[in-house]
Amino acid sequence: MAESRTWVIGDVHGCANELADLLRACGVDDRDRVVFVGDLVGKGPFSDKVVQIARDLGADAVMGNHDVRCVQWWRNQQRGIKAEPEPAHAHACHSLTDEDWQWLSRRPFVLPLPREHAIVVHAGLVPGIPLDEQDPKHMSTMRSLRDDGSPSKRIEDGIPWASAWPGPELVIFGHDAVRGLQQYPHALGLDTGCVYGGALTACALPSRRLISVPAQRDWCPVRESA
Repeated sequence: MAESRTWVIGDVHGCANELADLLRACGVDDRDRVVFVGDLVGKGPFSDKVVQIARDLGADAVMGNHDVRCVQWWRNQQRGIKAEPEPAHAHACHSLTDEDWQWLSRRPFVLPLPREHAIVVHAGLVPGIPLDEQDPKHMSTMRSLRDDGSPSKRIEDGIPWASAWPGPELVIFGHDAVRGLQQYPHALGLDTGCVYGGALTACALPSRRLISVPAQRDWCPVRESA
């Protein structure tokens, strides 16, 4: 009998059709564990379907920055604070069910995978800071490290944080579609820009085999760096 695998999947951003294609390409079955690097929702066309697929799979996920912003909108609605969601989040905010919101809002910012000697986070981790002391804001938005070692969400504001991650655990992350697939000794970036017409990528653990499927179209022609 084949051993179970853990599949870590990059930023989906509502691209449910591509997610279905990727799951088929990976041959995911009931023995496998699926983990998302965050940003399941927003920008793309079918955020509700993506969350439903994740829930049906019994998948794990960490919180991405767009997930955070959608959940904040939902929580404000629960408090009676009425406001229109951001345009990139409108479909997600108006299509998720209460059960979807409950599931999404409970996602952690970081997920250790001890068996695989790996850690999943959406954006990054600051080297030298213990895992339980990492700032959720940085974990969901950072992209670079400045010369002084402080984190920045701007690509041009330093080096890729992943290039400085010392291990020993492998950190698997997303969030950085501009840099695309990033492969360092102890860090792997899986955001290959599916919602921008790129590809959706998964990594199998423990083998670290990569599988990608192409986007069906450019779902979000307007880029933003937040």
